[in-house]
Amino acid sequence: MMIAAQTWWHLARTAGLVAWALISASVIWGLLLSTRVLGRRPTRPWLLSMHRYLSALAIGATAVHVISLLADSYIQFRIIDVLLPMASSWRPGALAWGIVALYLLLIVEITSLVDERIPRRVWWTIHLTSFALFTFGTIHGLQAGTDASNALVRIAMIVGIAEVVFVLGVRVVYRRRAWR
Repeated sequence: MMIAAQTWWHLARTAGLVAWALISASVIWGLLLSTRVLGRRPTRPWLLSMHRYLSALAIGATAVHVISLLADSYIQFRIIDVLLPMASSWRPGALAWGIVALYLLLIVEITSLVDERIPRRVWWTIHLTSFALFTFGTIHGLQAGTDASNALVRIAMIVGIAEVVFVLGVRVVYRRRAWR
């Protein structure tokens, strides 16, 4: 069975957008998990499970994104191009944001899998890099993404950014009130 010439490119684009949306949702869920702003329902274990599920899906979508870029024949990325910042001759800065975001995603996920074996403060400090991960992934999508000029994609990204900022603001305000 032959795969159409642009299938890998379309898959890479779609997986990149889905990965960004899942990372956004995971960050939002993590912020909601860190407060009791939603009350007793949904329960904390359910919120944690959903947060972990969204994060795992984000890793999967990111893997599909990178593998599809490697499989696509249009730009012909090499493995070093997608793993080493500034190695690619195609939009090296734009790709570097995504590569750093990929490494942050892996670091956050790995430390979350072993969170009971590392000091809580270390885990928390590393987990805070999720905001950098979200920011770098957003910049990558806007600079390298073929669909970044699409009005629907821009609206979706603006909404995603606004949601993260809003829930972060709720988290900060809620936390301050809880300390009083």
